[in-house]
Amino acid sequence: MQLIPIKGIPMVRRGDDIGELIIEAAEKQHLKIEDGDVLAVAQTVISKAEGEVVDLRAVRPSQRAIEIGRKIDKDPRVVEVILQESAEIVRLAHVIISRTKHGFVCANAGVDQSNVDHEHVTLLPRDPDASAAKIRDTIRKKLGADVAVVVTDTQGRPFRCGCIGTAIGVSGMKPLLDMRGRRDLYGKELKVTVTCPADSLAAAAVMLMGESNEGIPAVLIKGASYERGNGAIRELIRAPELDLFR
Repeated sequence: MQLIPIKGIPMVRRGDDIGELIIEAAEKQHLKIEDGDVLAVAQTVISKAEGEVVDLRAVRPSQRAIEIGRKIDKDPRVVEVILQESAEIVRLAHVIISRTKHGFVCANAGVDQSNVDHEHVTLLPRDPDASAAKIRDTIRKKLGADVAVVVTDTQGRPFRCGCIGTAIGVSGMKPLLDMRGRRDLYGKELKVTVTCPADSLAAAAVMLMGESNEGIPAVLIKGASYERGNGAIRELIRAPELDLFR
């Protein structure tokens, strides 16, 4: 498998077509996007293009946001945005862990202050699967290539330090690979094994995207093993009643 950072994508503004920006940058880099390739795209640039950016100067924090902000030493305006983006507050200590309206459980409901203008925050895309599908459709129309698209975000993990890339949107691929019924090296039948190629590809791509000033919001992945199809990110979300840690 080969992962290639797509460099030279300009600062994204509202209304930009991410698929076209990727095509233009790839052509300048002499990269050929082909059938079966995977494009991993950072959530931040998609959110900017879709206008999911909040000007904190226009936010009026509620009393609850002010109290939480005081407790965890966080700007109450940011806390207010987090509360508005949350379907449920799962844990509140030194950080806010919430369940987003998409169903993701993550810090701060995905509200991010990095890689955006001062006094602004980005939100997660309203429908990351649709965002991925739009990019995929542009690639197919402009280049005639049938690719898969993974929208990435960085998130922490329970009981482990450090954040990694995860998939929050997909198009053109099945995000899970059900290996139940297959045999291991010793001939034993796999009973419960289901892997997540979408998250694996996102994690690998984010290693190249970086987390600071690298300026690489997209990665072209060639030779990846995944199942083509009409998958959806909701397939990765464990139902709350199956959560063993609540």
